[in-house]
Amino acid sequence: MHCHAAAVTKQGRDTTQPERRKYLCKDCGRWFDAPSETIFARHHQPLRTWVLCLYFMGLNLSNRQIGHELDLNKDDAQRMTGQLREGIEAKQPPPLLTGEVEADEVSVVAGHKR
Repeated sequence: MHCHAAAVTKQGRDTTQPERRKYLCKDCGRWFDAPSETIFARHHQPLRTWVLCLYFMGLNLSNRQIGHELDLNKDDAQRMTGQLREGIEAKQPPPLLTGEVEADEVSVVAGHKR
């Protein structure tokens, strides 16, 4: 969604992927669908294909194997796996350290002989 307004209306379904709903922002007048502003935006593969691709990545299959399993050419599989990796990396929040730190009385010295 472009302006992040809460005032939206459902506007039917995507013509190329009927399982995707289309929405209209009442504030800025822009159209969008659920994957807008996600790593799945502007791609024509169904969400189930992306989920299966991610699953196969978890099984450590090559792009060629993933392409074969999903009936895609290896270049499309490469693009999808690359985009998934970038999206996963980009969505990792920076570590936030808060609160107290506790330590016990054990002292560990590595690499020194006594």
